Amino acid sequence: MSATKTAQARKPQPLNGVDTPALFATVDAVAAQPELGKFRFRATNRWQQGTHSRTRIESFYGANSEHQHVQSFTYDADHPAVLVGRDQGPTPTEFLLVALAGCLTAGIGNIAAARGVTLYEVESTVEGDIDLSGILGLSDQVRNGYERIRIAFKIKGDAPEEKLRQIVEQSRRRSAVYDVLTNGTAVDVSVTAD
Repeated sequence: MSATKTAQARKPQPLNGVDTPALFATVDAVAAQPELGKFRFRATNRWQQGTHSRTRIESFYGANSEHQHVQSFTYDADHPAVLVGRDQGPTPTEFLLVALAGCLTAGIGNIAAARGVTLYEVESTVEGDIDLSGILGLSDQVRNGYERIRIAFKIKGDAPEEKLRQIVEQSRRRSAVYDVLTNGTAVDVSVTAD
């Protein structure tokens, strides 16, 4: 019996703020119609000044149609003064850490709910090591991005330690952001210049 069918047999209830019945219904819908799982997320960015830019997120495509977020989200990115910015927001590389922590934590919440585990606390600390010699063009031997990223979780719930560890591991295996960071993704860059 599949995990979804097993969970449905026990009549899942919302748990940890996750609408578990809707989660299982989504899994079943995408299993039945794989095209429903094709999504395209987008962001629009505009330079402000110096190293400061502002990104807006409003809509996305998925489940065969366009969707508007309930509200628009706006994020400022900049560099700190030590990196010739004005510190009007986190650096873009810090947003990458936010994305990783957010994706893994969302997965933990969903997976715990699907497995009937009540969570009491999930906290993580993410760190990334970067050598600016690459970005600054001082060395072709140093990559431009993070050399290593570490994330440490503190998790408490009504399950044994081993089950909580398995939930974190399952989240890591299914995380879109972890996948992008560890397997790479093609990035197409186009330019319109006036």
